[in-house]
Amino acid sequence: QVQLVESGGGLVQAGGSLRLSCAASGVTISTHALGWFRQAPGNEREFVAADGWSGSYTHSADLYADSVKGRFTISRDNAKNTVYLQMNSLKPEDMAVYYCAARAAITPSDRSYDYNYWGQGTQVTVSS
Repeated sequence: QVQLVESGGGLVQAGGSLRLSCAASGVTISTHALGWFRQAPGNEREFVAADGWSGSYTHSADLYADSVKGRFTISRDNAKNTVYLQMNSLKPEDMAVYYCAARAAITPSDRSYDYNYWGQGTQVTVSS
């Protein structure tokens, strides 16, 4: 069974940093494009970042939402079968449940329905 498990969420002050991790099992992420999405209470799930498959052990994202460009970085470690989201300069509007996702494709996507596998989410809270 395919499992994606997010971790690393928590409480951080505005301007601080967090690194989210997503550990995969039952699937090899080296053959998959990866993405991060988030959902705040009362809002729809929105795209954050996506990383296309490259065949290398690690590489950076090809796509970012405008709201996180220059602050967030997506990366992967194929040897550890894990994808990361480094979040810097966090703002209160970044508060949400963050989800990782995977799709059996080379190219990245900002559309949630393109992804086959999803994690359970991890909560990120940003205080002033």
